[in-house]
Amino acid sequence: MDLHFRRLAWKNHRFHGRDEDEEPHVNSAEGEQGSAFLGRHQGDTLASSAVARYSRWNGPGRPFSIGACRLPGSVRAGEVLVSVDLATICGSDVKTVTGQRPGLVPCVLGHEQVGTVVAAGVGARVVVGQRVVWSVTSSCGRCPRCATMPQKCVDLYKYGHEPFDESQPLTGGLASHCLLRPGTTIVPVPDDLPNEVASLAACATATAVAAVNAAGPICAGNRALVAGTGMLAIMVTAVLAQRGMHVIVLSHDQVRGRQLMRFGAVEVTDCAADIDMAFEVSGRAAAAAAAVSALAVGGTLVLAGSVSPGPTVTIDPEHIVRNLLTITGVHNYLPADLRTAIGFLAEHQRRYPFAELAVGRWTLAEMDEAFAAARTGGVRQCVFPNA
Repeated sequence: MDLHFRRLAWKNHRFHGRDEDEEPHVNSAEGEQGSAFLGRHQGDTLASSAVARYSRWNGPGRPFSIGACRLPGSVRAGEVLVSVDLATICGSDVKTVTGQRPGLVPCVLGHEQVGTVVAAGVGARVVVGQRVVWSVTSSCGRCPRCATMPQKCVDLYKYGHEPFDESQPLTGGLASHCLLRPGTTIVPVPDDLPNEVASLAACATATAVAAVNAAGPICAGNRALVAGTGMLAIMVTAVLAQRGMHVIVLSHDQVRGRQLMRFGAVEVTDCAADIDMAFEVSGRAAAAAAAVSALAVGGTLVLAGSVSPGPTVTIDPEHIVRNLLTITGVHNYLPADLRTAIGFLAEHQRRYPFAELAVGRWTLAEMDEAFAAARTGGVRQCVFPNA
């Protein structure tokens, strides 16, 4: 069956519910039967009047609109329903809204959030009332890609990126609730980690962990170059600093660049050389070219910022070969990276001012204003969907 129609069939089946006489659903990914009703405890029935709200993006240049739907009567095996406590507006969503990045229209955006479990289906490894973050993606766990790169599953589902469907619109963080599918990485949030900081885990911090891991073994004192000054640059800088690297920020903006010195960078420059590891996290073609030129013999460049169309970069193959350079790309992350990200934020929240990176207090009705504020960059704007 065509992927689009399989997804719609799944969504329609989910939100239109089941008759009481219907046989329990068998979830092939989890291998378990049954479902859990929604409520404060597993087994409680949610009132039929319970309503969820969401903010629908209607395309570049058009205002957001508010929609409402009934919460599902139950969740199937492996599914989890969460109430979204706080969502932050990622820079990639800003590019989508402004038309710089392709996006499905209409759509419920948001993929960087923290929430509380309302209901958990059989086989889900969370409990009702638990505060959690979850991955950008849901993967099947069975295809060849899932063995090593589940974020590129052949049947990939991405929160905040799915086509809008009235039968199941709770697909992104800019909603009062989000329905998590089997195959989603769900990580509990430590009690002492504020929502504003925890929300940074599911995109920027987990991607930063993935990028640093992709660069290979780290030797304390080696020189690392971070090209960029946005949220991903901040998190890559902090992760590298904690692993003992000498972190240099490549930026023409000295003011923004110096902000990264509060997160472990030791230098800001517009020209670098003899770099062991470079991380291009701005998405700018010129920065990628500069990073290649800055590498020492045997150096590695990780490209993690180019998530929207841009100019091509000219690279001299002979330079790569003779200098034994490695260039690798990182997009999203592995389940272990999200777990590491939450642990990293919890462990180092007093050393680095992560709490200052999430500001504002917007409601779902204020998405146009919130995205306008988010365009200034540097920090994340906070949305409280249940306010």
